[in-house]
Amino acid sequence: MALLEVKDLRVRFETHHGTVRAVDGVSFDLEEGETLGLVGESGSGKSVTNLALMGLIPSPPGVVEAESVRFKERDLLALPPEELRKLRGNRIAMIFQDPMTSLNPLLTIGRQLTEVLELHKRVSRREARRAAVAGLDDVGIPSPERRLKQYPHELSGGMRQRVMIAMALLCKPDILIADEPTTALDVTIQAQILELMRDLQERHGTAIILVTHDLGVVAGMSNRVNVMYAGRLVESAPAAPLFARPLHPYTAGLLASVPTLDGDPEAQLFSIPGQPPDLAALGEGCAFQPRCDFAVERCATQRPTLDPPLAGEPRLSACFESARLREGFSPAAREEKA
Repeated sequence: MALLEVKDLRVRFETHHGTVRAVDGVSFDLEEGETLGLVGESGSGKSVTNLALMGLIPSPPGVVEAESVRFKERDLLALPPEELRKLRGNRIAMIFQDPMTSLNPLLTIGRQLTEVLELHKRVSRREARRAAVAGLDDVGIPSPERRLKQYPHELSGGMRQRVMIAMALLCKPDILIADEPTTALDVTIQAQILELMRDLQERHGTAIILVTHDLGVVAGMSNRVNVMYAGRLVESAPAAPLFARPLHPYTAGLLASVPTLDGDPEAQLFSIPGQPPDLAALGEGCAFQPRCDFAVERCATQRPTLDPPLAGEPRLSACFESARLREGFSPAAREEKA
């Protein structure tokens, strides 16, 4: 039994311009101790998916529906708000994109850390403070006692992100959702944060959902990868096979757009043509069809389902033409020939 089972998750926003289907029928499982990568362009539904799991979609205008979202046999969408609050930040924790806006600028680091333990673990202020110091030390922050008295603006971006990770891990959660945890950090700090997450996962056995635009990070951190486009999952596979041979044109385009060390330094970088679709005006066909080199007639009128390309393969692709991608298609190579 998977630690987290998401079946047919849908999130829509009722706006003055119409209904925006930000997440449209997403299903996946997360096993204990696993790292699941979630990738896609901005606006593809990655963050909204995770906010829905945490019960953080504002209503109105948001509406969250699903067949079920089960965490350890409990349906998160059916839980009363009080029960969900007991899980959120305790058994399921989240690292948000920007620690500067996620941390309260009016409270010290110590108060924000101890509050988590006082709320979820019902410990004394002294015990919570001791655990907060240990938590900051775990994430490699020097002089943790002194940091408890400081405010977020007194710390660097990397240290604020470490504080967010420490806060998320204080209650030793079963699931950690990391929503672009290395955004706006320099490459040295990025490497330190990722190594820290990997080390903490090994020590605590935490399952991680890693949201990022950086495919290199996904390749190095994830056991499996889910690729999202226009609110839908278009490919799901173990990391190594997906990077070796993607079976959806969108995934192939994302990988082709990453510069390589052995590439031609004078060549223009590949980019996927066109723009992501308007989520308020999606038709019945494949959302990627207007940008796809492999599109055939039925792509405009039929929506491909997320199915195994071959029986017995541990991967899924929502593409009618996945067999052609199996032959080794490269969008960048085709562009060069053109």
